[in-house]
Amino acid sequence: MAITAQMVKELREKTGAGMMDCKKALQEVDGDLEKAIDLLREKGIAKAAKKGDRIAAEGLTTVVVNGNDAVLLEVNSETDFVAKNEGFQTLVKELAEHLLKHKPANLDEALKQKMDNGTEVAEHINSAIAKIGEKLSFRRFELKSKTDADAFGAYLHMGGRIGVLSVLEGTTDETVAKDVSMHIAALNPKYVSRDEVSADEVERERQVLTQQALNEGKPENIVAKMVEGRLGKYFEDVCLLDQAFVKNPDQKVRQFVEASGGKVREFVRFEVGEGIEKREDNFAEEVMSQVNKK
Repeated sequence: MAITAQMVKELREKTGAGMMDCKKALQEVDGDLEKAIDLLREKGIAKAAKKGDRIAAEGLTTVVVNGNDAVLLEVNSETDFVAKNEGFQTLVKELAEHLLKHKPANLDEALKQKMDNGTEVAEHINSAIAKIGEKLSFRRFELKSKTDADAFGAYLHMGGRIGVLSVLEGTTDETVAKDVSMHIAALNPKYVSRDEVSADEVERERQVLTQQALNEGKPENIVAKMVEGRLGKYFEDVCLLDQAFVKNPDQKVRQFVEASGGKVREFVRFEVGEGIEKREDNFAEEVMSQVNKK
């Protein structure tokens, strides 16, 4: 398979590895992006790929709680200046209130619903675009529900750059729930617990760690034990309950929540612009600069 500049660029964005290393890795695996990521990690050139590491769009996230219902949403703007605009912030609040009231199943349904003033949500956003003078995008939302015996954890970081909504069962202590959400904002776990990690993902990580250990020259008879130890560290990186609690690193999040009699049911975390590129770098110029250095 021919390796294109765009393929190299995408691999660089996901791994942070150098251009030539990315190109060689893609050539070795015949252009398979996921295999190239694993290969770079095995060689110690890249860290574990995390989708959405590149933040390249402006806007806001917000969390609104209304009784036993809550919503987390993200609305994007082109500039940070507009994200601080009162009109933009009003739009975000109006959309949150609409979502809580009408509970659409998905974004497409939400955009077609009518606001209280009779206009469709999409049209309402277009009206805001006309007033503000900048492209705006209602990107995503998550609605959550709970019982009277549970607690929502609502947390916004950096004025809404990161928004987290968690649901704790068995406790009504919103302070505990908010602390959990604050932790999630800081450490960005992917799952609540190990049970949520698929067998395929665990096996893929085990294979990468095994090859890493072999490449380090470790004896084969101790590689398996090393890999299991490193897998434990992997779970600490991706699973909320296995992480050291940010406010007390001597305590796991699981222990902190259980001390309140609660249990983390679920969470959702939005970071403004994750996975969106605001602008395209001139990749051709970068390639030429690398060539000229040789």
